[in-house]
Order: sequence, then structure tokens, then C-alpha cells
Amino acid sequence: MNRENIQELGNEELYCIGCGAQIQTENKNERGYTPPSALKKGQETGELYCQRCFRLRHYNQLEKVSATDDEFLAMLSQIGEQDVLVVNVVDIFDMYGSMIPGLHRFVGSNPVLMIGNKVDVLPRSIKHSRVKHWMLQQAHQAGLRPFDVALVSGKKATQIDELLELIEQHRNGRDVYVVGVTNVGKSTIMNQIIRAATGNKEDIITTSRFPGTTLDLIRIPLDDGAALIDTPGIIHRHQMAHVLTANDLNIVSPQKEMKPVTFQLNPEQTLFMGAVARFDFVEGNRSSFTCYFANELKIHRTKLEKATDFYEKHKGGLLQPPNEKDINDFPPLVRKEFNVKEPSDIVFSGLGWVAVQNPGKVAAWVPEGVDVVIRQQII
Repeated sequence: MNRENIQELGNEELYCIGCGAQIQTENKNERGYTPPSALKKGQETGELYCQRCFRLRHYNQLEKVSATDDEFLAMLSQIGEQDVLVVNVVDIFDMYGSMIPGLHRFVGSNPVLMIGNKVDVLPRSIKHSRVKHWMLQQAHQAGLRPFDVALVSGKKATQIDELLELIEQHRNGRDVYVVGVTNVGKSTIMNQIIRAATGNKEDIITTSRFPGTTLDLIRIPLDDGAALIDTPGIIHRHQMAHVLTANDLNIVSPQKEMKPVTFQLNPEQTLFMGAVARFDFVEGNRSSFTCYFANELKIHRTKLEKATDFYEKHKGGLLQPPNEKDINDFPPLVRKEFNVKEPSDIVFSGLGWVAVQNPGKVAAWVPEGVDVVIRQQII
């Protein structure tokens, strides 16, 4: 696999090597548009990007294009009709929001390797074996039966060489389809794989925090004639990424190793994680609650009886993100109650979790449509 054959996609049409869209020079408002001058330059250099990817890569500007959920699912449905290896990338911090609904129906009898991204930001005290076990449990509940789970960091290239060896061990000369919902770091991992295989130090595939960056299949030829295929991210509406701006996502999504913060709470006390989530200790004995969230996400404590008024008064101000400008477009927080009987984690999808040590009643509030669940403690 090398830079030259990345552009050769098996037919005469030209495709953007950043998002996979077929290149066209006629309609500025359609996917794959490239000015004729940029097309000529891209053909000469072997680095052909559509105008959308060029602006996103160089100016962080995202241009909306017409790409529907149905189109993405139609591409995914091709997988079950072939004999391939499926690599399913999920976000360790958003396992519930990053599972593809009904994936087991799309992959058919093909083997599935599950990849948990962002292992680099987990506290070092967490045993990776426990994380893998928990991921397998969630996959089985969703009807998926991965033969193995691997933990990697697309950002820091942690365990990428080991991932390559695992893929090579199980693909048996077959094509490899890399699938995942939007914003899990799938294309970032693909770029790390390309780097490891070619020695190229630049990103080839366009990446961003905007959902839906990859628009079509991107085929990376392998030495034996098979291909590594990056697929468009399936849009999952229950992700935190769909209710926050890109700047706010940088604050709430852990970017480096999390440093847990422990609060001693009496019953009828509340914690606010910015304005994006809330945790109530409703009933029980005074106890310790350890919060595992992004270090930049500020946590505020108040009394439960005053919590709703406190939120309305300070959201967008003291409680950020979102900021005052974006708070009016932010969905309302909805409540889910849990009766905790053993040490458990209350998981806020896409954010982190609160570790509850002792029995009691707690409630978690998240933006409408975002998941919150209870699980056995992983620390």
C-alpha cells in the first residue's frame, strides 16, 4: 500500500481521497465538487481532494452536502453480501451512542472485530480486561457477536501495530470493512493504519468532529489485491455530538487521561456537569461519589431542592458548556432514576460516568435523546 495506489480506486472515475466522494466539476452544491484548476493540480500531485475536504482540512469550514441516512445504510448493506472481515469502531466513552443499530443484520455471517477507541484517556487504574469484558457484554446485548475486542487510541496511535497484526491474522486474504457511527474516530484510526503501513506522516482521510465527514467508500489497496475500506459514519441521533457544537465537544470529550474527582455527598444533593448533565443523590447514607469526566468540564454542587432553579439561573453562564449564545438551542435535560444495590457506574453517554459505592437512590439527567445507563463498576 502506498500513496500512488491510494488514488487508484479500480475504475476510471476519480474520487476524493479525503471523504470518498466521486469528483465532479459541474455543481458547487453537490458532493465531490472540485474546481477544474484544483482537479488538475490534484492529478499532478496524486493528492486529490474535493473542495469540501480542502476547506475542512485547511480552514475547519464544513460545507453541508446531501447525504442521507438511507444512503449510508445502503452502503453498509453491501457488507453482508460479501465474504469480508468487519472491523467495528466504537467510542469507549459513548458505547451506547456508538453502537450501530441492527449491525448484526448487515454483517451477516462475516466475523466482527470490535475496536474501542480513546483508550489513552482512561485512568491508568482501569484494567483493560474489564473494559473489554464490558464491551463484549454490550455488544452481545445488541445482538452482535465479535470474536475479539481491541483497545486503541486513534489520536496517539496506541496499539495500532497490534491492531494491524490482529486484522492480518483474521482477514485471510479478504477485504476489510471498517464501520462505525459518526464521531467515534474511525477515520482517525484509518489514517494511523495508513501511516503504520506506508510510513506516510500526513493524514490522508479527512477527519473532524463534525458528524458525517466521510461521504462514500474509501478503498485502500492492500498488497495481496484485497482492500481496506473506510465506510461513511452511520448517523446515530442519540450521540452527544448531535446536541453540542464542535467547540463544546472539545470541552466535554476527554482529550487526555481523566483525573477522577470525588465528592462526599449527603442525600438530596446535586452535581451539575456544566449545563450538559446532572446527577442527583436522592436517598441513602452520606457517601463518596467519584466523577470520571473530561478534566475541562467543571462540576458544581448544590442542594437538590434548589437544583432546578439553579440550573435555569446559571445555564450558559456559571454552568457551561453550552455557553450563553448556544444554550437556547440545547435540548432540555430529562431525568432517569436508578436504585443502586451494589457498587455501580452511572454512565452518561459521550461524557463519562459517576461511580456509586453504596446502596441508594440516584437520578441522572441528560439531554433529551441521549442515553444514560447503569453498569457494574469497571474500576
